[in-house]
Amino acid sequence: MSDYTPDHPEQEETKKKGNLNLRINLFFFSTFIIFCVIIIRLAILQFVEGPTLSEMASSNIVKDVPLPPIRGTIYDAAGVKLAFSTPTQSLYFTLMKDYSEKNGSKNRPEAEQIAQRLLEVFDKYGDPNGEKMTKQDIIDAMDLDYKKYSGYSPRRIKMGLTNKEIAYFSEHKSDFPGIAIEEESVRNYDPDTVAVQTIGYIRTFSGSKSLSKYKGIDETQRKVDVVNDPGLLYTEPEFVGFDGLELMYQDELRGQNGYKKVPINPRNMPEGVDEIVPPVKGNNIYSTINKEVQLASEKAITDQLSWLHSNAVSGRTHPNATTGFAVAMEVKTGNVVAMASMPDYDPNIWQTGSVTPDNWKKIQNIYMNGTIRSFNPGKKGDHPESVVLLGSTQKPLSVLLALNEGLITPNTYYQDRGAAYFGKEGHQARVQNSGGHVYGSMDPARAIEKSSNAFMVDMIGSRLYNKYKDQSISKWDEYMTKFGLGVLTESGLPGEWKGRKEYTNIKQAGSTLSAMAYASFGQQGKYTTLQLAQYTAMLANEGKRMKPQLVSKISDENGNIVKTFKPEVLNTVQFPKSYWDVIRRGMKSEVSAFGDFPYAFARKTGTSTQQVGHQLVDNGVFIAYAPRENPVLAVAVMIPEGGFGSQSAAPVARKIFDAYDKVCGLDGVPKGNTNTDTNKTDSTAGNN
Repeated sequence: MSDYTPDHPEQEETKKKGNLNLRINLFFFSTFIIFCVIIIRLAILQFVEGPTLSEMASSNIVKDVPLPPIRGTIYDAAGVKLAFSTPTQSLYFTLMKDYSEKNGSKNRPEAEQIAQRLLEVFDKYGDPNGEKMTKQDIIDAMDLDYKKYSGYSPRRIKMGLTNKEIAYFSEHKSDFPGIAIEEESVRNYDPDTVAVQTIGYIRTFSGSKSLSKYKGIDETQRKVDVVNDPGLLYTEPEFVGFDGLELMYQDELRGQNGYKKVPINPRNMPEGVDEIVPPVKGNNIYSTINKEVQLASEKAITDQLSWLHSNAVSGRTHPNATTGFAVAMEVKTGNVVAMASMPDYDPNIWQTGSVTPDNWKKIQNIYMNGTIRSFNPGKKGDHPESVVLLGSTQKPLSVLLALNEGLITPNTYYQDRGAAYFGKEGHQARVQNSGGHVYGSMDPARAIEKSSNAFMVDMIGSRLYNKYKDQSISKWDEYMTKFGLGVLTESGLPGEWKGRKEYTNIKQAGSTLSAMAYASFGQQGKYTTLQLAQYTAMLANEGKRMKPQLVSKISDENGNIVKTFKPEVLNTVQFPKSYWDVIRRGMKSEVSAFGDFPYAFARKTGTSTQQVGHQLVDNGVFIAYAPRENPVLAVAVMIPEGGFGSQSAAPVARKIFDAYDKVCGLDGVPKGNTNTDTNKTDSTAGNN
């Protein structure tokens, strides 16, 4: 018999429940312990290790700090440097602490102490003839309150360090935390001041946002993730083109930024440099401007203005003739070989991106390009603008218009009695020839040669009105536009002016008939010197309006050609050959300055009269092209307040032709420094 006795069923159930409760209690206890460990660990992460881990995470942020590229060179047509960049050493300061008034005021005295020490070094070792900095200038450059730069961005303190300054800072680098010497470039311009308004100048990017180009770039860059390539970013302290070719070819000249990859700590301060990507130098621009011809043009204007102040023209001297403008343009190519706006100035004053108040006072009335824009050389209302009425230089086009409209024929004869009348009977207006001259019987060619205002009014202005009535304004404008007057020349130069079509202001003219009468002899349209040169070239090549070319080619830093520019015809006007022959025969007015000119040439003098303030002034205007039968060069000259164009503007044009003949040759053979007397023909060839 077995001794085994099974448990009672109730006892077995009780035993099972006890085991279950034990396991449940162990589970909850274990869970409690685990949660306690997690909470304690989180607390340690949050309050003990948190700042360290946060700083470690932040130190992984890398910022791209741009390195400005070296700007490309602008050459003249012969390869002479007109605008170029040279290396210079600059002192930069990177904030190693927060010196701002908001969060770092306690560190501010330290920054001021650094500024004072820098000032002492600049005063002791800097260029004694250079511009002196003040302590406040240095503090402003530091940008301690982040008005211009982020905390990690280096601030330029001074450009153009001397060798002594470089040596001192190199030896005492540990004494100036955050100080570094960087090589960059400074823009230089030909000291002979060659076509300075055409070449243009540079300014800082931040100071150039008044221009739509840079305003648009700035707005685009402010949009998140729009610009992903740091090499394309514009930033301080980069310089950019602000006018002329510097602005027109900014994208080509600029090159591409390099950049430094800089790790940033939680205070937005730098921690070394991870990587440097060097900048790419900008492309080089070869302008069509010929330095030798350009300087001759500038000197010719300056000398002529001086001459007008002491020699009588139109019966008196002209002391108020203080400005002059000239453009020389090749007939077949459209290349602009000279573009003179005088007086000019030294654009090297813009090297720092701005000018001093004293320099601005000197240049404010002359820094703009008067050959393409309208500006006043002095107090408004005291002098005519740089853009004046065409005067009699309008007459070749007036005759072409009349021939094409059937108002006259090449053989039409007119009896010039010295004056013409138009308007209602009893209220007629009278227009007389210059000096009241009576020229008698004439055909259209002689009307151009003698500059007959009476012919223009009676045979062209009045007849055009009689044919088209109120629509005559539109018809006149159609011809002006085809010849590039009142529209852009499409040279591409920034800020080019379209001119002023005064014939469209019927109220000012008094009537449509009056507008047409005065327009016919050049008293109803103000156009730029470049427009006038383009128009002259169009007369020379019989109807082809050439685009004025200011650049012949673009090359990279290794001399490889990136782009070339070929002659471009903007539009063509088709007239019978006989009409062009009339114009060529008529453009032979007597000009004493060309008495011994060795080429037969076509020319037209002009004297436009306009009211300035309470008096009438005469402006000298002159156009010409040479040689007459195979035109090579077209020249236009304007001398505001200079008197008769034949005496004020024509002598300037003669010197420009001579300079071009010397350098390039009007017959294809450069004359160099040889005596041009050996190339002269009969002196009458230049006048007939």
